[in-house]
Amino acid sequence: MRRVRRRACYEGVQVCADNQEVVDRSELVIIAVRRQDRHEALADLRVDGDRTVVNVMAGVAGDDLRRILDTDAPVVRAIPLPSVRERRSVTATYPSHPAVDALFEYLGGVLPVADEAAFDVHSALTGTLTTHYSYLATLTSWAVGHGVAPDDADRYIRGLFRGAGRALSDETRTLRQLAADHETPNGNNERIRTTWFDPANSEALGRALDGLLLSLR
Repeated sequence: MRRVRRRACYEGVQVCADNQEVVDRSELVIIAVRRQDRHEALADLRVDGDRTVVNVMAGVAGDDLRRILDTDAPVVRAIPLPSVRERRSVTATYPSHPAVDALFEYLGGVLPVADEAAFDVHSALTGTLTTHYSYLATLTSWAVGHGVAPDDADRYIRGLFRGAGRALSDETRTLRQLAADHETPNGNNERIRTTWFDPANSEALGRALDGLLLSLR
């Protein structure tokens, strides 16, 4: 019943009997299972060579997936982020493929990268998203600890960083230039940047990313 209800909610959606039927009826086959579940989930799945496989599993190389599926079909890695639902996310792909790149261009933009090593670097960068949200949550908690009402602190932090985030749309300015645009010499922003996000903090972040990158390769 649940599958029928879901189908009724979305015009044009068809429910197949199993994964094999989905593959057989698709031109682009998106593999989006958890990395640790890939062998069990993809066992006995047949993918003909005239299909194109889109691999969105972090840390699973294209050749690895091709061996699991025992196929000579093109395999393209991609890193779609949640904001593709709003068509606002740039998706890294490797190798470049016209059909796959067209799909992600439609969903907010595509960034074909030069090689799989560069793709892994982009994959590691996605591991910083929740740290950003936790940073904002920490700022909110700090304000609450100093007597600000929780709802007011939450609203103010969201507004503060929503406004700052819009500046990212100006691609004529580098990220360092944008930082300078928001900073007064010897002002409050410079003080926090230089006393908290100091070279040691920056190096620690780099080491954490290096460790993640190593696990993805």
